Amino acid sequence: MKTYRIPNTDLDVSKLAFGTWHLGETWDTTPPTQEARDRADTLIHTAVEHGINFIDLADIYTWGKSDMLVGEVIKNDPSLRDKIILQAKSGIILPGEVHEGSVGHFDFSYENLTFKVERTLERLNTDYVDVLLLHRPDALVEPEEVARAFDALHSSGKVKYFGVSNHTSFQIELLKKYVDQPLVINQIELNLIHNELINDGLIFNNHGQSYTGAHGTLDYCRLHDMVIQAWSPVARGQIFAPSDDAPDNVKATAEEIKQMAEKHNTTVEAIGLGWLLRHPAMIQPILGTMNPARIPVSVKAVDVEMSKLEWYTLLEKANGQSVP
Repeated sequence: MKTYRIPNTDLDVSKLAFGTWHLGETWDTTPPTQEARDRADTLIHTAVEHGINFIDLADIYTWGKSDMLVGEVIKNDPSLRDKIILQAKSGIILPGEVHEGSVGHFDFSYENLTFKVERTLERLNTDYVDVLLLHRPDALVEPEEVARAFDALHSSGKVKYFGVSNHTSFQIELLKKYVDQPLVINQIELNLIHNELINDGLIFNNHGQSYTGAHGTLDYCRLHDMVIQAWSPVARGQIFAPSDDAPDNVKATAEEIKQMAEKHNTTVEAIGLGWLLRHPAMIQPILGTMNPARIPVSVKAVDVEMSKLEWYTLLEKANGQSVP
């Protein structure tokens, strides 16, 4: 597995990460089954065995059960903690969490962020996380509150580094005006089909195509040495196995990926993920698979040598129209 150093940190991370979005099976308070526990253990160990050292978490994932299962894996194999980098996310309040019938919302207050990180550490059976991301923007954010929380979490050693998720360049700039710690990561949905972050710079002022509203976020992150993490990097498998009623561009993309995989003597997963890795920005795809067999076929992406022509061919198929 190839690695790179996240700028402004001492973290050497694998080019692919493993995500725990659905690790706890159900999005409710039902305790995880033994099957879920066994699967979590297999998935984490399989990822590590194939060179993936970065584990992405969030306090809301399956109502905290994803954190808990990773914590159990670490408790059962303490040697893992020194082999992996743990990334937590916080700031989302789930429906019904405050009281019965309460709506889901965002809360970047000092009290909520510090409380949620404490709970995350308890579930993970660890004293610290390597990275904490603000999980989606809070429209009512008070950056001074975020700065207080970051200072407390950093000075206490509970969080080493900080970043954001699904934030635009201007939202990041607003936070940077107040926080002392560098923001080192921006995690965004990005794949061949959901490619607005990349298309943003290509179709600006292009006749007949509307501006996507990504506000130069990709270039901003490159300019400020922020890693782009791509969640849902293979569009939940659509780019490999589109449904019968999938749009023509999705079917065309899947066919092109299949042909390209045969040409490169690799897997379709490697081509889909390799398309993201080919971009000169630091893009780290987060594997969300719950099937351990998908991990070894996915890590082949780091060895794919994709030409510019091949990269743009895939983009054209995904867009359903010519690029220029």
